[in-house]
Amino acid sequence: MIAIIDYGMGNLHSVSKAVERLGYAYKFVSTADELLAADGAILPGVGAFGDAMKNLRELGLIEPIHQFVASGKPLVGICLGMQLLFDSSTEHGANEGLGLLPGRVERFEGDYKVPHMGWNRLAFLQDNRIFNGVEQGYVYFVHSYFLQPTEENRPVLLATADYYQEVPAIVGKGNVYGMQFHPEKSGTVGMKLLQNFAELCETARTT
Repeated sequence: MIAIIDYGMGNLHSVSKAVERLGYAYKFVSTADELLAADGAILPGVGAFGDAMKNLRELGLIEPIHQFVASGKPLVGICLGMQLLFDSSTEHGANEGLGLLPGRVERFEGDYKVPHMGWNRLAFLQDNRIFNGVEQGYVYFVHSYFLQPTEENRPVLLATADYYQEVPAIVGKGNVYGMQFHPEKSGTVGMKLLQNFAELCETARTT
Protein backbone atom coordinates (compact mmCIF):
# COMPACT_ATOMS: atom_id res chain seq x y z
CA MET A 1 0.00 0.00 0.00
CA ILE A 2 1.31 3.43 -0.98
CA ALA A 3 0.53 6.30 1.36
CA ILE A 4 -0.34 9.64 -0.24
CA ILE A 5 0.33 12.20 2.48
CA ASP A 6 -2.69 14.48 2.90
CA TYR A 7 -1.69 17.67 4.68
CA GLY A 8 -4.09 20.01 2.94
CA MET A 9 -1.82 21.17 0.11
CA GLY A 10 -1.45 18.24 -2.25
CA ASN A 11 -2.84 17.56 -5.70
CA LEU A 12 -4.37 14.38 -4.31
CA HIS A 13 -6.85 13.57 -7.05
CA SER A 14 -4.48 13.42 -10.02
CA VAL A 15 -1.75 11.65 -8.04
CA SER A 16 -4.13 9.02 -6.67
CA LYS A 17 -5.70 8.41 -10.08
CA ALA A 18 -2.25 7.85 -11.57
CA VAL A 19 -1.38 5.29 -8.87
CA GLU A 20 -4.76 3.66 -9.42
CA ARG A 21 -4.19 3.42 -13.18
CA LEU A 22 -0.92 1.64 -12.50
CA GLY A 23 -2.80 -0.97 -10.49
CA TYR A 24 -1.38 -0.21 -7.03
CA ALA A 25 -3.31 0.26 -3.81
CA TYR A 26 -3.08 3.64 -2.11
CA LYS A 27 -4.44 5.41 0.94
CA PHE A 28 -4.62 9.09 1.87
CA VAL A 29 -2.87 9.43 5.23
CA SER A 30 -2.64 12.29 7.71
CA THR A 31 -1.47 10.54 10.89
CA ALA A 32 1.83 9.02 11.96
CA ASP A 33 0.40 5.52 12.43
CA GLU A 34 -1.13 5.46 8.96
CA LEU A 35 2.08 6.68 7.37
CA LEU A 36 4.38 4.27 9.17
CA ALA A 37 2.16 1.32 8.22
CA ALA A 38 2.58 1.99 4.48
CA ASP A 39 5.08 0.31 2.13
CA GLY A 40 5.97 3.57 0.39
CA ALA A 41 4.86 7.20 0.48
CA ILE A 42 4.19 10.09 -1.86
CA LEU A 43 4.49 13.66 -0.59
CA PRO A 44 2.60 15.82 -3.11
CA GLY A 45 2.39 19.57 -2.87
CA VAL A 46 0.87 22.66 -4.44
CA GLY A 47 1.26 26.08 -2.82
CA ALA A 48 3.73 27.87 -0.57
CA PHE A 49 6.67 26.19 1.17
CA GLY A 50 6.12 27.83 4.57
CA ASP A 51 2.42 26.95 4.66
CA ALA A 52 3.20 23.36 3.74
CA MET A 53 5.74 22.97 6.55
CA LYS A 54 3.29 24.59 8.99
CA ASN A 55 0.59 22.08 8.05
CA LEU A 56 2.96 19.12 8.37
CA ARG A 57 4.09 20.40 11.76
CA GLU A 58 0.54 20.89 13.03
CA LEU A 59 -0.38 17.35 11.96
CA GLY A 60 2.66 16.00 13.81
CA LEU A 61 4.05 14.46 10.63
CA ILE A 62 7.58 15.84 10.46
CA GLU A 63 9.19 13.33 12.83
CA PRO A 64 7.16 10.39 11.42
CA ILE A 65 8.37 11.29 7.91
CA HIS A 66 11.93 11.08 9.20
CA GLN A 67 11.13 7.75 10.88
CA PHE A 68 9.59 6.47 7.67
CA VAL A 69 12.73 7.33 5.71
CA ALA A 70 14.97 5.82 8.41
CA SER A 71 13.04 2.55 8.06
CA GLY A 72 14.28 2.24 4.48
CA LYS A 73 10.88 2.55 2.82
CA PRO A 74 10.71 4.63 -0.39
CA LEU A 75 9.48 8.22 -0.27
CA VAL A 76 8.98 10.55 -3.24
CA GLY A 77 8.16 14.24 -3.12
CA ILE A 78 6.34 15.76 -6.10
CA CYS A 79 6.59 19.45 -7.10
CA LEU A 80 6.39 21.41 -3.82
CA GLY A 81 6.75 18.03 -2.11
CA MET A 82 10.21 17.68 -3.65
CA GLN A 83 11.21 21.13 -2.42
CA LEU A 84 10.14 20.26 1.13
CA LEU A 85 12.73 17.46 1.20
CA PHE A 86 15.54 20.04 1.34
CA ASP A 87 17.00 22.16 4.12
CA SER A 88 15.30 25.47 3.43
CA SER A 89 13.46 27.81 1.08
CA THR A 90 13.46 31.57 0.60
CA GLU A 91 9.78 31.62 -0.43
CA HIS A 92 8.08 34.48 1.49
CA GLY A 93 11.00 34.68 3.90
CA ALA A 94 13.31 32.06 5.40
CA ASN A 95 11.65 28.69 5.88
CA GLU A 96 13.09 25.48 7.27
CA GLY A 97 12.40 22.28 5.31
CA LEU A 98 12.48 18.60 6.21
CA GLY A 99 16.26 18.45 5.83
CA LEU A 100 16.27 15.00 4.25
CA LEU A 101 18.46 16.27 1.40
CA PRO A 102 20.96 19.15 1.34
CA GLY A 103 20.11 22.41 -0.38
CA ARG A 104 18.10 25.61 -0.54
CA VAL A 105 15.09 26.38 -2.71
CA GLU A 106 15.01 29.85 -4.31
CA ARG A 107 12.87 31.78 -6.78
CA PHE A 108 13.69 32.00 -10.47
CA GLU A 109 15.27 35.39 -11.11
CA GLY A 110 15.74 36.75 -14.60
CA ASP A 111 14.20 38.39 -17.63
CA TYR A 112 11.98 35.45 -18.50
CA LYS A 113 8.55 34.14 -17.63
CA VAL A 114 7.93 32.99 -14.07
CA PRO A 115 6.43 30.57 -13.19
CA HIS A 116 8.23 28.03 -15.29
CA MET A 117 5.25 26.34 -16.91
CA GLY A 118 5.32 23.79 -19.68
CA TRP A 119 7.07 20.77 -21.12
CA ASN A 120 10.83 20.39 -20.80
CA ARG A 121 13.15 17.53 -21.67
CA LEU A 122 14.88 15.55 -18.95
CA ALA A 123 18.64 15.02 -19.02
CA PHE A 124 19.78 12.06 -16.92
CA LEU A 125 22.94 12.71 -14.92
CA GLN A 126 23.52 9.29 -13.38
CA ASP A 127 22.17 5.78 -13.40
CA ASN A 128 19.40 4.98 -10.96
CA ARG A 129 16.76 2.27 -10.71
CA ILE A 130 14.06 4.95 -10.89
CA PHE A 131 15.05 5.30 -14.57
CA ASN A 132 14.55 1.65 -15.53
CA GLY A 133 12.94 1.67 -18.98
CA VAL A 134 12.47 5.46 -18.97
CA GLU A 135 13.42 7.61 -21.95
CA GLN A 136 14.90 11.09 -21.54
CA GLY A 137 11.64 12.59 -22.72
CA TYR A 138 9.53 15.62 -21.89
CA VAL A 139 7.73 16.21 -18.60
CA TYR A 140 5.38 18.91 -17.35
CA PHE A 141 6.54 21.64 -14.94
CA VAL A 142 4.65 24.34 -13.05
CA HIS A 143 6.79 26.14 -10.45
CA SER A 144 8.30 29.49 -9.49
CA TYR A 145 10.95 28.13 -7.09
CA PHE A 146 13.65 25.54 -7.67
CA LEU A 147 16.52 23.84 -5.91
CA GLN A 148 19.75 25.78 -6.30
CA PRO A 149 22.39 23.34 -7.60
CA THR A 150 25.58 23.40 -5.51
CA GLU A 151 28.66 21.24 -5.14
CA GLU A 152 27.16 19.91 -1.91
CA ASN A 153 23.91 18.69 -3.44
CA ARG A 154 25.19 17.71 -6.88
CA PRO A 155 25.48 14.04 -5.82
CA VAL A 156 21.68 13.91 -5.28
CA LEU A 157 20.85 15.35 -8.73
CA LEU A 158 19.61 12.47 -10.88
CA ALA A 159 18.14 14.47 -13.77
CA THR A 160 17.90 18.11 -14.79
CA ALA A 161 15.94 20.23 -17.23
CA ASP A 162 16.90 23.52 -18.86
CA TYR A 163 14.96 26.70 -18.19
CA TYR A 164 17.48 29.48 -18.78
CA GLN A 165 19.69 27.58 -16.35
CA GLU A 166 20.13 24.09 -14.95
CA VAL A 167 16.98 23.12 -13.07
CA PRO A 168 17.07 20.01 -10.85
CA ALA A 169 14.20 17.85 -12.08
CA ILE A 170 14.71 14.53 -10.29
CA VAL A 171 16.69 14.08 -7.10
CA GLY A 172 17.46 11.02 -5.06
CA LYS A 173 19.53 9.65 -2.23
CA GLY A 174 18.99 6.14 -0.95
CA ASN A 175 15.25 5.61 -0.57
CA VAL A 176 14.37 9.33 -0.87
CA TYR A 177 13.34 10.71 -4.26
CA GLY A 178 11.93 13.97 -5.55
CA MET A 179 10.42 15.11 -8.85
CA GLN A 180 10.05 18.86 -9.47
CA PHE A 181 7.61 18.28 -12.33
CA HIS A 182 4.22 16.53 -12.17
CA PRO A 183 4.81 12.90 -13.24
CA GLU A 184 1.08 12.21 -13.06
CA LYS A 185 0.57 14.83 -15.80
CA SER A 186 3.65 13.94 -17.86
CA GLY A 187 2.38 11.22 -20.16
CA THR A 188 4.30 8.00 -20.73
CA VAL A 189 7.55 9.24 -19.20
CA GLY A 190 5.90 10.40 -15.99
CA MET A 191 3.79 7.27 -15.61
CA LYS A 192 6.82 5.03 -16.08
CA LEU A 193 8.69 6.94 -13.37
CA LEU A 194 5.72 6.50 -11.03
CA GLN A 195 5.55 2.81 -11.91
CA ASN A 196 9.23 2.39 -11.08
CA PHE A 197 8.67 4.11 -7.75
CA ALA A 198 5.68 1.86 -7.01
CA GLU A 199 7.83 -1.17 -7.80
CA LEU A 200 10.40 0.05 -5.27
CA CYS A 201 7.58 0.20 -2.71
CA GLU A 202 6.54 -3.34 -3.62
CA THR A 203 10.11 -4.55 -3.21
CA ALA A 204 10.33 -2.85 0.19
CA ARG A 205 7.20 -4.71 1.29
CA THR A 206 8.59 -8.12 0.37
CA THR A 207 12.08 -7.68 1.84
